[in-house]
Amino acid sequence: MSLLDQELKSHFPKAETTRRGFILTSLGSGFAAAVLPVAAATIHTDATGLTEGEVKIPVADGQIPAYRAQPKGKTDLPVVLVVQEIFGVHEHIKDLCRRLAKEGYLAVAPALYAREGDPAQYPTVPELISKLVSKVPDAQVMSDLDATAAWARGHGGNATRLAVTGFCWGGRITWLYAAHNPHVKAAAAWYGPLVGQTSPLTPRFPVDLAGELKAPVLGQYGGRDQGILAEHVERMRRALDEARGPASESVIIVYPDAAHGFNADYRPSYSEADAKLAWSRMLDWFRRYGVGSEG
Repeated sequence: MSLLDQELKSHFPKAETTRRGFILTSLGSGFAAAVLPVAAATIHTDATGLTEGEVKIPVADGQIPAYRAQPKGKTDLPVVLVVQEIFGVHEHIKDLCRRLAKEGYLAVAPALYAREGDPAQYPTVPELISKLVSKVPDAQVMSDLDATAAWARGHGGNATRLAVTGFCWGGRITWLYAAHNPHVKAAAAWYGPLVGQTSPLTPRFPVDLAGELKAPVLGQYGGRDQGILAEHVERMRRALDEARGPASESVIIVYPDAAHGFNADYRPSYSEADAKLAWSRMLDWFRRYGVGSEG
């Protein structure tokens, strides 16, 4: 039994922790089948001046693939962990890493479903969620993000300037990771679920751990999100108001006319104006807490 399986068994004794090895051993190209066709507005950021591409992250029981982008030839870089949507590390997530690298960051997006399967192969969102995403344990994700942060420290990143951002599925994970890792200085969660049905593999949601945040979180949500409702946002705001420490500095911004996935330029939900404003706010948030390219 691997160290990770032992950890999972100790936390979730009734959960199935049998492994078939790493199903996803390298990143594919293009977009997940569940989101095709992509929209005409899809943005492609060039790699001029960057070192970018696939890397392997050593984790507790092997290696997972990841995409990283960073300014070429530079070290002592602020680090941003980029947490994927439910669709995995596809072209949009890679592009976000390149955008961050252009701002002076070492940005790295690990494939957090590598043991469970390849999200690109599922033709519909319901299949993707039921057959893959629901089988990914939070404890495993936290451990893999820790390993990714450690990898970044050894590849040009500055361990004292660590941020995390995530989108959709990764937005929820961003809140969780801000409560998990005391070395995170700032976090930005994009339209991640705040409340939900718990399970042995997903035992808590952001609203349950507001008081445990170790870094201030900027939450960015759409006012027309059909899944994350206004009442969910208000519950989270109340939880943050009642907490102390970094939670008290956390802020949730709602873009009234935006839908879920408003930053996803490859999807019909994309809102250019809201996405640009939210992106600039995220960069300002990181700089405010010392995770900027200027230090």
